[in-house]
Amino acid sequence: MKKGRVLDLGSGRREYGEIWRLQKELVAARANDSSPDTLILVEHEHVVTLGRRTSVDNFRPQGVPVFNVERGGDATYHGPGQLVGYPIIKLQDHDVHRYLRMLEEVLIRVTRSYGIKSERREGQTGVWAGERKVASIGVAVSNWVTYHGFALNVNPDLSYFRLIRPCGLDPSVITSMIELTGTQVPMEDVRTRVTREFSTVFEMELAPAVPKSESRKIK
Repeated sequence: MKKGRVLDLGSGRREYGEIWRLQKELVAARANDSSPDTLILVEHEHVVTLGRRTSVDNFRPQGVPVFNVERGGDATYHGPGQLVGYPIIKLQDHDVHRYLRMLEEVLIRVTRSYGIKSERREGQTGVWAGERKVASIGVAVSNWVTYHGFALNVNPDLSYFRLIRPCGLDPSVITSMIELTGTQVPMEDVRTRVTREFSTVFEMELAPAVPKSESRKIK
């Protein structure tokens, strides 16, 4: 089994720009093999990010920071109650399509473990429960190292999705685990299950990385 690490940034919310910078530093380090494959898990402060395919008609944020980023896809929202994962992984097989399906598989396994009937949808990257979308995926690849990643709606305030047309969809399409299960879902438990399923699907033994006071120093 391959070796990697999980950098779980805990229950505190992190500003998006800080973690975006950290991703890019880790991508450069992974490209020259000075850093291992790393899965970052984090909750963000309220933020809207715009992918490479964002239409100007798909966002209208007011009072929320906006970042134009390198990932594929359209506009999306991150915030408290949403678990965001950023895998920094060297794709040895150069197969981005397979990588996306593996990310979906991780999130399908996690959500199904809570009794949610989740699935893929043809032509729509992400994870769906019937007609509602519970997790979004948007990635970038540099020198065959992945960054950006997935967002799993655990217990977020879904009203923030009305600031945009998430992934070009009507905001009413977006759902959450708390909405689908009818009960509060402990974020710490979701983090544990995501780490376990990621390890299984990617056949990677993930050792915990201890966050430093300044997460950008982690290499």
